[in-house]
Amino acid sequence: MLEFPSKVIRSILFRCLYEREVQIYKPASIVKPPLVLEETSTAWKGLDCVIGDIMDHFEVGHSLCIEFGVEFGFSTVALSNFFEKVIGVDTFLGDIHTSSRRNHFEETSQRLSQYRNIQLVRSDYQTFIQSHADIQADLIHVDIVHDYKHTYQCGLWSAQHSRCTLFHDTDTFPAVRWAVRDVARKCGKTFYNYPHHCGLGIVV
Repeated sequence: MLEFPSKVIRSILFRCLYEREVQIYKPASIVKPPLVLEETSTAWKGLDCVIGDIMDHFEVGHSLCIEFGVEFGFSTVALSNFFEKVIGVDTFLGDIHTSSRRNHFEETSQRLSQYRNIQLVRSDYQTFIQSHADIQADLIHVDIVHDYKHTYQCGLWSAQHSRCTLFHDTDTFPAVRWAVRDVARKCGKTFYNYPHHCGLGIVV
């Protein structure tokens, strides 16, 4: 009898359990929004074209969006097409999974200065959520360091403070995928996954 290493068996079991708890998101329309940062290289490119469909499908309001993990601002600008105000929260110092680990706050601020409905906040997510305990957003986007602990902690708060929470890299980082699943479980919400452009988790 062929025996598989225990790590392989665990991986298969986890994948099966994950697939039982996630629904695949299939957008009815894919439309590029008018405002995008064309010159920015990003794994988020392509996801900008489904935000409008997500907003319509899940009846998300258009007042406030919070983004944890701005980096150079591609997703921030894409989201700004759909909200009266977008608050982008980032240390602007990078992390172990980002391409740049230098201070790029001034550079990103300058790049986004023409978008009047975007407010950048230089902060880690822990400090921001402690000082904004009562805030409620229509949508929150989580794209921070791609490990389980931080994705779960930031994601749980986000799911409790928004109608709809988005998580990037659900297909690239298994730890993100498990964290999103557990956030949905904890909040009694549904986890949808859009399996393109590194994966976009949707918790509603």
